[in-house]
Amino acid sequence: MKIAVEGCCHGELDKIYETIGYLERKEGVKVDLLLCCGDFQAVRNEGDMKCMAVPAKYRQMQTFYKYYSGEKKAPVLTIFIGGNHEASNHLQELPYGGWVAPNIYYLGYAGVVRYKGIRIGGLSGIFKSHDYRKGHYEFPPYSQETLRSVYHVRNSDVFKLKQIRMPMDVFMTHDWPRGIYHYGSTDELLRKKRFLREEVESGILGSPAAADLLQHLQPSYWFSAHLHVKFAALVQHEAKGNTSPKTTKFLSLDKCLPYRDFLQIVEVADRPGSSEQLEYDPEWLAILKATDHLQKPSSSMWHPPENNGLHTRWDYSASEEAMMEVVSDLNGELSIPENFSQTVPPYDPTRPQPNTAPAYSTNPQTTELCATLSLTDIYVLASQGGRGTAAEEGAATEEEEDDEDNQSTGSVEEPSEYPTDTSGLSSSYNPDEITIEDEWDEEEGEEEEKGSDAVVPEAPDGARDSDRDSSPPREAAGRLILPPPRTESETEDVLPSPLALRLPPPSGSTPSSSTGLSQTSSEEEGGAPPARVPKRCSGEAKGTQSPSGGTPRIKRRNQSIYTAVEDEES
Repeated sequence: MKIAVEGCCHGELDKIYETIGYLERKEGVKVDLLLCCGDFQAVRNEGDMKCMAVPAKYRQMQTFYKYYSGEKKAPVLTIFIGGNHEASNHLQELPYGGWVAPNIYYLGYAGVVRYKGIRIGGLSGIFKSHDYRKGHYEFPPYSQETLRSVYHVRNSDVFKLKQIRMPMDVFMTHDWPRGIYHYGSTDELLRKKRFLREEVESGILGSPAAADLLQHLQPSYWFSAHLHVKFAALVQHEAKGNTSPKTTKFLSLDKCLPYRDFLQIVEVADRPGSSEQLEYDPEWLAILKATDHLQKPSSSMWHPPENNGLHTRWDYSASEEAMMEVVSDLNGELSIPENFSQTVPPYDPTRPQPNTAPAYSTNPQTTELCATLSLTDIYVLASQGGRGTAAEEGAATEEEEDDEDNQSTGSVEEPSEYPTDTSGLSSSYNPDEITIEDEWDEEEGEEEEKGSDAVVPEAPDGARDSDRDSSPPREAAGRLILPPPRTESETEDVLPSPLALRLPPPSGSTPSSSTGLSQTSSEEEGGAPPARVPKRCSGEAKGTQSPSGGTPRIKRRNQSIYTAVEDEES
């Protein structure tokens, strides 16, 4: 089975499906499934745009609404998880997953499904320590705090995923598992994203919760996005019990833009005789039923049950009897019903309504699933107690939105369960993400952004083992420790051979040389990239420094895609 993996979607469904079609025609292949690793932006109308954590002037409708309205239908089954730039009021309607449009399925806060016998799981959102132990209490209209906390990963969902015992084929997260960068070409990563060096060397880049799940689930494939860079790694796990050690092939991809490596075709062996339809996973549904009473839609801290003498039960893994009970609840039919229905009016480009208020309503899909399995609709519970006010929603200015995310340092009173958690302390300077007042010179920027047409990341020839870890020695006590990094020869073939992908240039654009799309940047040719000098901020005199210090204030490119909050959270 050929699976297309896509990094950050940012609502560009038309372009993604066009690229898949182009690749199918060029290579003579047929893509069976598309996986999107977050920032999907399932925006149905103008009201949904107000529920995304982006400054108002950067909110754009993009193309998802066409698939929601029925104007278009996804040409390939699409499964996605949430990231940190989503229409949160829409996705909250489907806490256990569901169809956001015909042939487009959301996995929920956390979820596992099956397709052609392949188990596919995912965890939505990004990790932030100060919200990790809270419940899903957010409900629209969002305050400036809940507009961001709504997409932060919760330990209740991670706890459920840790109850899984059966093998996992594919798993998706938006942010990377912490420490994964030591299992690929670390030097190559830092050459592409120099601003990540500080976080890599201090060991704080990525999600400790995802790293914990990587150790527990040990899936065959793990796909991520968020950092807008192509990166592959190979993790050799330690053997569990009498089983042979497993290997996880990790791949992160870029966002959907020309000259970016945002799409990868991976061939995964399906299981003959399996259903051709998307199916529920019995083990996962049994875990949802067993843990349903643990869900609290509260902003208070929640601690998962442990074997410490304080809880009567701490193991919620699914027994065979529990799984059979779930199958019985579904009348033996595991196929996920194609019961998509619109819950709000779709955007009409002929009649724009910019003053549309955000909508919040229950979703019939969630109602039906909860009734069938005796689950609690978390969204309904949140509506009864975790609601913000409209006054709070409009109180903060656009500048306050930026400052709030930039200054967030996590919870001091209630530290994360991860002893080395510093998720809120990152200070790396990211010229591709941060908010700005003046733009980079576009000619210089375009040259640096153009990449090769290769899709699969490969380690450089002749690389040494030391390339795997460029960080200095660090204190190991209390850290989440992944298995030892693989050697260079073992990581060269992390994924199957690439299908060459040459994207046609955007309409109206002209490649900077006659080589067109096959042209590589100066970085890829081995030379140093040209220096990029930011323009002075408006009102800044020549020769003066920014009031904030020596770091120049820069304006990020692609502002319609990036958001003001992403610099801190990447």
